[in-house]
Amino acid sequence: MLVVAALGGNALLKRGEPLTAENQRANVREAAQALAAIVRAGHRLVVTHGNGPQVGLLALQGAAYKPDEAYPLDVLGAETGGMIGYMIEQELENALDRAKPVATLLTQVVVDARDPAFGKPTKFIGPVYDREEAEARAKAAGWTIAQDGDKWRRVVPSPAPQEIPDIRVLRLLLDQGVIVICTGGGGIPVLRLPDGSMTGIEAVIDKDAASALLAQQLGADALLLLTDVDAVYRGFGTPDEAAIAELTREEARALDLPAGSMGPKIKAAADFASHGGLAGIGRLDQATAILEKRAGTRIVKDGR
Repeated sequence: MLVVAALGGNALLKRGEPLTAENQRANVREAAQALAAIVRAGHRLVVTHGNGPQVGLLALQGAAYKPDEAYPLDVLGAETGGMIGYMIEQELENALDRAKPVATLLTQVVVDARDPAFGKPTKFIGPVYDREEAEARAKAAGWTIAQDGDKWRRVVPSPAPQEIPDIRVLRLLLDQGVIVICTGGGGIPVLRLPDGSMTGIEAVIDKDAASALLAQQLGADALLLLTDVDAVYRGFGTPDEAAIAELTREEARALDLPAGSMGPKIKAAADFASHGGLAGIGRLDQATAILEKRAGTRIVKDGR
């Protein structure tokens, strides 16, 4: 099978951990073992990943240096795609004893400038803060902030991905047996201008939505949305919470889930399942078990 495995930001940086190179490297090394197991099971693999903590940190660093010369989010997205892709590439090569070629591709993703998301930011980036500090930073920097669990974070526009113009390059690499790491952080957000040229725009595309589009365009057999939660739950965080093993795409779309966390994963999985493939949500270390329908939550096209 051709498997697109999407690594959530929390799979690369555990909740509450400092955003250091050492912590990211240790978590990526762990992730590489789970990804290598997919390859050893005989599957072809494409890896995507989030970048919320990392792109937010780069934005803070840029503002601290010279705020009037800070790089825009599309450029920071490209930087994080290279940084995280490099770590995944190296650790995956090590985990596979260099038995398979691995390559990272910075991936442009076209969005629509008229997307209503530009007027309603929902994508969490950067560190978490107490409410008081978040409000102070928002006032000073002109941020929009929102509650993330019991903390607060910056939120930025997250327009829907429309097109992946680099799909031709991805297919060439896959045809040569390369494991591809791409669409990092949801891809680099760009606009297609009337003359056909492209230019970047300030946004962070949702990694799960971009991964679903990528999987559809590649004709993938499976889309795995991997995080630090073992399944989708009904009544999550309540005494009556219960893991869900399987949902139809209609049932999945009917769930009322937060826009900044599990909501995008459910929508992306349902979108991909509409094309007939296996969509699974669950823990990174259970990736092969999700493929074998022994773990996680599966979203299917029609009735069971």
